[in-house]
Amino acid sequence: MKPIVVILSSLLALCSLHLRLFAQAPSHIIEVNADDLEDRLRGGMLAQVIGNLNGLPHEFKYINSPGKVEEYTPSLPEGAYTDDDTDIEWVYLREITRTREIFLKPAQITAQWKQHINRRIFCANMYARGLMNLGIEPPWTGNIALNPWSDFNISGQFVCESFGLMAPGMPQTAARLGLNYTHTAIDGEPAQGTQLFTTMISTACVETDLEKILDAGLAAVDPKSDIANVVTTVRELHHKHPKDWRAVRREFKTLWQPLGGVMRERNGYELNTACVIAALLYGNKDFVETLRYAFNFGWDADCDAATAATIVGVMKGRRWMDQQGWNIKDVYRNTTRDDMPNDETLTGLGNLVVEAARLTIEKNGGELISSPSPTGRGQGEGAAKTENTRIYRIPTQQPANVEPLSTSADQIARAKKEFLPKLAHDLTAPGDARARAAYIAICLGESDQLKTDSPDAWSAAIAELEKHKAVVHNIFTAPEPGSKELKQAALAAGLHEPTKQTAAP
Repeated sequence: MKPIVVILSSLLALCSLHLRLFAQAPSHIIEVNADDLEDRLRGGMLAQVIGNLNGLPHEFKYINSPGKVEEYTPSLPEGAYTDDDTDIEWVYLREITRTREIFLKPAQITAQWKQHINRRIFCANMYARGLMNLGIEPPWTGNIALNPWSDFNISGQFVCESFGLMAPGMPQTAARLGLNYTHTAIDGEPAQGTQLFTTMISTACVETDLEKILDAGLAAVDPKSDIANVVTTVRELHHKHPKDWRAVRREFKTLWQPLGGVMRERNGYELNTACVIAALLYGNKDFVETLRYAFNFGWDADCDAATAATIVGVMKGRRWMDQQGWNIKDVYRNTTRDDMPNDETLTGLGNLVVEAARLTIEKNGGELISSPSPTGRGQGEGAAKTENTRIYRIPTQQPANVEPLSTSADQIARAKKEFLPKLAHDLTAPGDARARAAYIAICLGESDQLKTDSPDAWSAAIAELEKHKAVVHNIFTAPEPGSKELKQAALAAGLHEPTKQTAAP
């Protein structure tokens, strides 16, 4: 009888948790125990850091063959430290909670980058940072016409997780928040990745059924997108090979690594989205196993482990993680972000995301209330004692694709409409405006005409642009094959290819 009693006890506990988390009131308002929800958010944030830093030793180590991690125990014995998978969001979270604005404006985002984000950034983010020095602001810094990384780079994934945590049970808001910040460096398919993962994380805050979480993510992406196809394909492959993850990885390599593992592939959304979804499916809500699979699937393993870990971590919660006995020191050491605190902790990171979530709930019409709850029988008249329980009242949302797929042609057309009318004027303006005009003209195919019409102004503009050494370096080191035309246009316009690596901005 003992096993039956244990099973019944577990079922009753699960039912109790379900009622606390999903007590549905009229007009799609759910009432969620605040302690439970905040524990989930803190669990998601800690999980993101663990996945990131424990995944770093595996980053880009397994390209043609999978990893061989057989055993793994999460740990951060010296505490955590800043890495671009988490510290860009750290900058945003601190500014969001300081200003009480959940959607920072382009000028605010640019100011945060210039003040805090100047080193230890890579690929699409490094390129975007250089464009900011030319006076180009988001979302144009993530437009494919101006940033050759933006149509494939996984910055749309690894800079999005905190925004899913910020909007529990509100997946459309989570997607819009994520896009507001990831558009700094990406567009197109990677923006669909932002919507996929923010929605999954937002949903996982109030749902523990993995299939429903995956369904929500799929509902958040444009059905015409490659991202939608990747998610559907991985689920089908897992169903076909439920016990053989290596066979599935071989399929990934065939489908999405035709060029042999060049940067465009190993840093691209196809393989890494596939790895996150596969790690979740094979890990089946087991936190440790999910991360082990994320490491072994490979490619950009630290980013993928961080995203998968956030989804499972938010289902498990921080209390559960603390009970595992893992060696994790409560430190988040700042090694990368200028003019940011040097005394941050993992607890502090969790507090930031909880405060940001509270702010998001309020701005969406929800609230944090105190509700009396009985605690036991009183004395004298037999009245039940009560204590106040904190409750979040959250206006829930159905997952939806809030931003349809933007093709490269769409992005280029938008950039031309925005910048072409200004080019002739800016070409004769002083300093950075002139350099910006030269750069945009090269990107939009206008340099030959401007060079013919205004040869002296064009020469002066090229001279100004070459002062921005990081921008010029970024042009000539952008990944092929996509950047080939940009490099040829830059050389034809009069730019000189750097002879050695140039420092970041």
